[in-house]
Formats: sequence, structure tokens, C-alpha cells
Amino acid sequence: MTTALTTPATTTALVHEFYRRIDAGDVPALVALFTEDAVYHRPGYPPLVGRHQVAHFYTHERVIEESTHRVESVVREGDRVAVRGTFEGVLRDGTPAGWRYAEFFTLAADDDRFSERETFFSTPLA
Repeated sequence: MTTALTTPATTTALVHEFYRRIDAGDVPALVALFTEDAVYHRPGYPPLVGRHQVAHFYTHERVIEESTHRVESVVREGDRVAVRGTFEGVLRDGTPAGWRYAEFFTLAADDDRFSERETFFSTPLA
């Protein structure tokens, strides 16, 4: 499957822009990076379907108050993109947080947006 993003550099730029928007708390700009019917899979939540549910998550449900994402690697194969990095932040209750993460995205065939996202965290089990 071919997408509008044709180079590793443009894919990497899109991924970095995605995390900048999360860290800036710019929910409208973040949501604009998803297709209308995108699906987001996140541990502890049912799948978030569509831009509306993604926006609702970031404005009302996300337990993270502040975040800084550092992208370590971006690998693309066809319409699939894998990202590995580290996260540091503060939860809404003031608790500092930090962990490694891996995310997997699917790019829409007809534009430069994400049609699917799945997140994994590296955190100890209590």
C-alpha cells in the first residue's frame, strides 16, 4: 500500500510533529493528524474510535498533565510505522512519571494522517 508520505524523512517529521502536539497540549492540532474514523488502542481503555473520542480522551480522561516525549527510532514498512522512545511527565495528581514506550501507527492510503495507533508502555507491574 502506498501513502502520500514517500520518504523516511517525511515519516519521521510527521512522528516528531505528532509528539510535539501532544506535549504542547494542542488537542485540535493533534486530532487533525488522525483520519475521521481512526482507531486508537491504549492500555486500560476500550478502543477510541474517531477524532471525537481521541479529543475527548486528551481533554478529559488522560491522566498525564505534562509530558515530554523523546523519539529514539522510527521505522516504516509500507503503511506501518513503529516508534520507540521515552516519556517523562507529571500525572494530574502531581506524581512524576517516566517510562519507555513503543507505538505502532497505520498511515491512511490517501493522505498524511494516521488511521490507527496502538500504544505500549514499559512500566513495572505492581
